[in-house]
Amino acid sequence: MDGARLQEAVRFAQEHESSAPRDLELAHYMSFGREPFGEAVGPFKERGPQTGLIIRHGYIVAEWGEPARVDMTFSVTKSFVSTVVGLAYDRGLIRDVNDTVSSYMAPILAADDVGHAAESARNRFGSTGTFELFATPHNRRITWDHLLRQTSDWEGTLWEKPEWADRPSRETSTWLTRERLAPGTAYEYNDTRVNVLALAALNVWRRPLPEVLREYVMDPIGASPTWRWYGYENSWVVMDGQRIQSVSGGGHWGGGMFISAYDQARFGLLTLRDGRWGDRQILSQEWLRMARTPTPVQPTYGFMNFFLNTGRQLYPSAPEQAFAHLGNGTNLIYCDPVNDLVVVARWIDNSQIDAFLSRVLASIGTQATR
Repeated sequence: MDGARLQEAVRFAQEHESSAPRDLELAHYMSFGREPFGEAVGPFKERGPQTGLIIRHGYIVAEWGEPARVDMTFSVTKSFVSTVVGLAYDRGLIRDVNDTVSSYMAPILAADDVGHAAESARNRFGSTGTFELFATPHNRRITWDHLLRQTSDWEGTLWEKPEWADRPSRETSTWLTRERLAPGTAYEYNDTRVNVLALAALNVWRRPLPEVLREYVMDPIGASPTWRWYGYENSWVVMDGQRIQSVSGGGHWGGGMFISAYDQARFGLLTLRDGRWGDRQILSQEWLRMARTPTPVQPTYGFMNFFLNTGRQLYPSAPEQAFAHLGNGTNLIYCDPVNDLVVVARWIDNSQIDAFLSRVLASIGTQATR
């Protein structure tokens, strides 16, 4: 790689840091927090400076900012949600992604409903104390694949966040009245529905998802002990007699994955290498093939949160085979199997990502395939 051009790419990234406040709680209330039911229910933290890593052939060739700093990664968390679902699939806990999710689900008991005095219980007579995610006729038709691809149009409220309140339509009269779209026929990016998938995965695993991820992915790939995966203050359930927090699939209302750029890069390299780490197959090639298969109604999206460069629509400067794990911020883990390249960029202006990647690829010279 051309060192001078590589440094030019680094300088470009640093010069195009996101203009949003570094105080991420403040940034929330300047954006998503202004939506209906937009109150924060999970933790935030102040972010660091624009930061990044470039990895070629498995080696770090450039790093800048504070790559060891643990920061929120927002919707990159969704890639960890789909990963724990993939781990369940690989172990036969989920037989087929085209199975309906309802067939795997038991009634859910919120932890807040446990331990009340008998008098309180008598006052709640007539209420079951449990809730179900897939009880409506529409929701019973939803498959794992629909949730993974954000094409379910799941209806309902979870953790006091109605699905219609996330990025709501400007036509307020439709919030509670619109007809449901058949699962699989329309794509809608929606954090409530992502949290539905996380809770469904918890019901399959019957153990905390961060524990599953640590045991089967993060420890085997040599991730640091500094990452944390949070849910909400009200997302606690009872599972087999244990109080467990159901984690969130992003930082939309706070929470989600808090992680360093180094650990992001390790995860990106795992997905670039088809789930293999050294001599171990961590995640099956079959799963990652499905994850990188374009969604018919949204060809630049696979399983969450694999953004695909189908038709080079996402990043015109990059090869079509490239994909990225993306989250607000912007948080980017760019994976390029053609050039054996992983690029992590945090807190970069989203509109400048393609220009940044074009400079990274230019540093490879004539060997770069686009």
